[in-house]
Amino acid sequence: MATQTRAVVPTRRPTSDYALIDNDPHFKRVVGYFRPSDYAVGAGTATLGPLAMLLMEKVSPSYVGRGGFAPIMRLNVAVGVTAGFLLMYERSASRFYGVNENAREVEMDMREMVDKAKRGEPLYGESQLSEHLQGVAARNSRYSSLFLHIVPWFNFVNHNQHGVDTAKYYQQAERELEAERLSKRA
Repeated sequence: MATQTRAVVPTRRPTSDYALIDNDPHFKRVVGYFRPSDYAVGAGTATLGPLAMLLMEKVSPSYVGRGGFAPIMRLNVAVGVTAGFLLMYERSASRFYGVNENAREVEMDMREMVDKAKRGEPLYGESQLSEHLQGVAARNSRYSSLFLHIVPWFNFVNHNQHGVDTAKYYQQAERELEAERLSKRA
């Protein structure tokens, strides 16, 4: 029985005014690229629900009695914190997709990937999965944070299918290594 090789179909690129960094960023990268404004929006979102519940209780008391309000508030805080985190994640991921302004993230990505290329490490990390399963994971989570409000789905798999040409990282690494060699000679 002959083995078949499948060509990787190039992923669709969104039309945007900003650069596509990664169409399937790993969870750690998205969280690592959070901006201070993301934390502020996430904290505001997390506190909105409990504050609304306190205001409603003040305006129109529920009279649930002793111990009736605390469990509802704990649930409200948990939902608020979850919503705040998901909003932070969605804002950060949208910058990876090039949907929003992402100059800071482009610079951070270039620095991170060029440093990995200079050290000879795989750009997107080592994976224990077969190539086929890496492709399945990539297809299942590509652009998934656009639907985070419906199904929270994150990429936890290291793979090499990210919708960008990685040659730019290696070319920049070569230029930097050459500049370092020339500076050592001088």
